[in-house]
Amino acid sequence: METQKQEIKQLCSKFMLTGMGANLEGMVSNAEKQGMGFMQFTLTLLQSEVIHRQSKDEAKRLKVAGLPRSTDLGQYDAEKNGLKTDRLAQLRELNWIDQLFNMVLMGPSGTGKTFLAAGLCRDAVKAGYKAYFRSMEDIVNTLKTKDFVKSQMMEYKRLLKANMIVLDDIMLFPLEKNLAVAFFNFINHIYESTSIVVTTNKKPTEWAKMLDDEVIATALLDRLLFKCEVVNLTGDSYRLQNRKTFFES
Repeated sequence: METQKQEIKQLCSKFMLTGMGANLEGMVSNAEKQGMGFMQFTLTLLQSEVIHRQSKDEAKRLKVAGLPRSTDLGQYDAEKNGLKTDRLAQLRELNWIDQLFNMVLMGPSGTGKTFLAAGLCRDAVKAGYKAYFRSMEDIVNTLKTKDFVKSQMMEYKRLLKANMIVLDDIMLFPLEKNLAVAFFNFINHIYESTSIVVTTNKKPTEWAKMLDDEVIATALLDRLLFKCEVVNLTGDSYRLQNRKTFFES
């Protein structure tokens, strides 16, 4: 019996049926206890492999998504930041991604913009969408280096095929003219095929200053706001409210 189990595990490894191989002993034991028939046992083996592969694929996609550590919207107190619970539930249904709607999350620092955006991105990945979370700095670095760094060109092509992209802290810092043009070209390329979620503490009227070009800023906003939901988050900074200290109280 043990020899047969080892041989089956070796064959599972050879044919890359890792889920089936890892769960073999437990499933054999369970089948013996339940008096399971051959057909049911075969089905159970194959189902375990499917579940294993789906879990492995999801973990890989979550890693590529580039999410921050804390992204579970089950822990998000929407009402605290001025977002009604039913609105949050509607956002988490993700229908707006299929409809190619964009979203601008505005508000002061610490009001949950990044957490909400990252949480929606996590939901999207788990629902099977190609969704990515990138800071404005990440995007700018990709645009600057994609033509001579292979990994950045791969990243650029990945983003072009996305169903959803979060651009965190957009317009946090000024862009040189050539980078402003490159950023506009990127948005122009994806806005008709990708839902774009933007977090910012800058009003749209201030974007022209960051880009040093009112024409580019207007054209950029025109594309982002064409089909867009603007969500204004309010309240005190979570970080300041929960400031930590190493001194004893």
